[in-house]
Amino acid sequence: MAGVFSAELTTTQTTRSADVFNQSILEQLEHVEYRRVSAGEDLEAIYRLRYDSFLRAGMVNADPSGMLEDRWDNLPNSYRFAVYYDGELMSTMRLHLISREFPYAPAYDTFPEALADRVAQGETFIDGTRFAAFQDIAPSPMSIPFLTIRLALVASSYFGQTSCLSAIKPDHTAFYKRMFGASCIAGPTPYPGLVVPRFLYETPCGDNLTRVLDRFPFMRSTKSEQRMLFGDKAEDVPLTVLPTAKYVSEAA
Repeated sequence: MAGVFSAELTTTQTTRSADVFNQSILEQLEHVEYRRVSAGEDLEAIYRLRYDSFLRAGMVNADPSGMLEDRWDNLPNSYRFAVYYDGELMSTMRLHLISREFPYAPAYDTFPEALADRVAQGETFIDGTRFAAFQDIAPSPMSIPFLTIRLALVASSYFGQTSCLSAIKPDHTAFYKRMFGASCIAGPTPYPGLVVPRFLYETPCGDNLTRVLDRFPFMRSTKSEQRMLFGDKAEDVPLTVLPTAKYVSEAA
């Protein structure tokens, strides 16, 4: 009986900790704005943030331009985002939608042996890259990846693709496996523009996406938010977009 009681207590504590974590992120989302960026000062700001963050982490070599841009940034299937916390730039992330019609993206071009045949057969993927952050903007640096990676979950809910892809360093693989059920499908492989090889991890959508959204309700989004962030029409992309997870959670 003691063993059963201990197991129940551990489960209760785990559930309580998860509830506290989810509530904390939901509260922080109240301070967040997402901005889809295509030109101007916002674009230069995220390129500088990328460079500074990657240089501090030893992932790129010094460049006199002080900015990090690559050949995938201006593709028609590219979505670049700035994430603001209380009006200050906190982080940035880039997403590509890989499809048979337009497959070109960092993951497809770097790991063709893992993706080319699947894309040719009609599978689609969200490729998340260029995550960078100012660690001292949000109340907790640990929350910044969740506030930022949420964009990939919003994209998944909108596009309904086969999987999300992440080209990640060896020391980050455990996080993606534990949090999102990701598995390694290629690598390690030299990654263009970076000095550290990368593994390609895949997070399936479908039932797995449902489980992730149930586990992390702050990743949920309304159809309106999805359309405003990823819609093709210019009028569907306002200057800033507020997260809508709390409205989905309240309605659940």
